[in-house]
Amino acid sequence: MTVNRQRIREWVLIVSMVLFPITFYYLSPYLIVLGASEGIVSGSFLLFSLLFFSSFVLGRIWCAWLCPGAEVQELCHRVRKKGAKGGKLDLIKLGPWTVWVVVIIALFIRSGGISTVQPLYQTWHGISILAAGAVFVLAGVLLLISGLSLAFGRRGFCHYGCWMAPFMIVGGKLRDLLRFPHLRLRSDKEKCIHCKACSRNCPMSLDVEGMVSKGKMDHSECINCGTCIDVCPKGVIRYGFGGP
Repeated sequence: MTVNRQRIREWVLIVSMVLFPITFYYLSPYLIVLGASEGIVSGSFLLFSLLFFSSFVLGRIWCAWLCPGAEVQELCHRVRKKGAKGGKLDLIKLGPWTVWVVVIIALFIRSGGISTVQPLYQTWHGISILAAGAVFVLAGVLLLISGLSLAFGRRGFCHYGCWMAPFMIVGGKLRDLLRFPHLRLRSDKEKCIHCKACSRNCPMSLDVEGMVSKGKMDHSECINCGTCIDVCPKGVIRYGFGGP
């Protein structure tokens, strides 16, 4: 049992959360729209593009290891220990995301295409907080993340409101269509004793035990955190690398 891996992951997420006031413009969907209206590729555009292409190899590992909103939601889970339902409701976040992407494309076309790339667009020497107004924006984002998590359960924002996850979900679907090899979970269902420790501890509230029983470990909401691997007393689940 590799408990240290989860401790390291938690500390990395804590650091990411602490740095959120500095980095949150790079996660801003609005800055992409604003930049697109001027023909500018912003830092957030570059980061979201990286998330899309990294999903071909690493899946949604960003959500498990680097997202500052992840630790905010874990803190909320300590206040209200409830798992999110997920299922078909997970598709809700794809609706606004699709409209947003269409608007971005339209704005780039309207502005005459890409004119320049500015990774530090709208930041002060790379730091997100430019003025007092930015503090209110950050507070609003934190309120949205924590509000969805408290209302709908653990990682509620990931399931229903995240504007970054769809890049990795769509990237994963395209990856599977192309049968591109990637980091994934594998299991040996013959070893499973059905203790359901994996399902109880999954940050995304997935039915991991059911996935093991069916012999199908791929799931669009899996974030490759490795929690199910580390809590399994029989070593049923492991990381692997390969195609679908």
